[in-house]
Amino acid sequence: PTSAQVSAVPQPGRFCYTLDNDVLTTEQRQFYEDNGYLLIKKLVSDKDIERFRKEFLRICKKEVNPPGAMIMKDESLRSQYGQSEKVVNKVQDFQEDKELFRYCTLPEVLKYVECFTGPNIMAMHTMLINKLPDSDKQTFLHPMHQDLHYFPFRPADRIVCSWTAMERADQDNGCLVVQPGTHKEPLKPHGYPKQEGKANKLFHGLLDEDETSPRVHLVMEKGDTVFFHPLLIHGSGVNKTSGFRKSISCHFASSQCYYIDVKNTDQEHLEKEIVEIVRKKYNATSVELRDIWNFRARLVQGERINL
Repeated sequence: PTSAQVSAVPQPGRFCYTLDNDVLTTEQRQFYEDNGYLLIKKLVSDKDIERFRKEFLRICKKEVNPPGAMIMKDESLRSQYGQSEKVVNKVQDFQEDKELFRYCTLPEVLKYVECFTGPNIMAMHTMLINKLPDSDKQTFLHPMHQDLHYFPFRPADRIVCSWTAMERADQDNGCLVVQPGTHKEPLKPHGYPKQEGKANKLFHGLLDEDETSPRVHLVMEKGDTVFFHPLLIHGSGVNKTSGFRKSISCHFASSQCYYIDVKNTDQEHLEKEIVEIVRKKYNATSVELRDIWNFRARLVQGERINL
């Protein structure tokens, strides 16, 4: 099931990962319960996607410089291509860019998000990914991981990612790969892959990956959007084409979620790395992980309660 056509009948106690709503069908809810993701075809319009693409190109050319955004580049290509989309592989934390942040407020996206988070919705983490053509070093492969590894807030079941393809995504250009049903598993230890040439900054992966677990490659057309649980194990392959595979995404959470202390957990080493990056970037002497997430978070629907 990929599109809502009939209203779901409330079934208390049957569903853990979705809330009663009049958007998802019972079949769609059951699919998400079983698999941890749900693909909705042609959810975001071509017009909106072209607006996001144009803004991304403006950021690449430094015509705009959104405060707080982390522009991730392949520095080895800068001398060859200068400031262009051929160098920038990700714009992270674009919450201060009015044009890109429109994605997080699209009614057609939020109506689905509410099925997972409830009516009070925070946009917590934003990314526009521009997967560059890759070399044999597989620089832009993102190893299999769980997004909850990056998040110091809970409960996980009230967090959802909305990920929209800005052009066709398939196995040739590095589409998303998911392991259905893994959202029912606990958060696992993550770290940098041991293979040489694959340690992209903050691209952590599972330290003990089950190679036998079934995988699904999510082939998506422009505007298709997948919603998935933060514990779902997923990643993306290399881009073997000469073009660029763009996507735009946001992790949303219920504003009733709360922050946790990650000290003495498997997330502690990530906290140290992120805090160190932010301290260097902003020359800040005292900053905590919660401060960073407070800066990123934006209310997009309802009222702000905890986050």
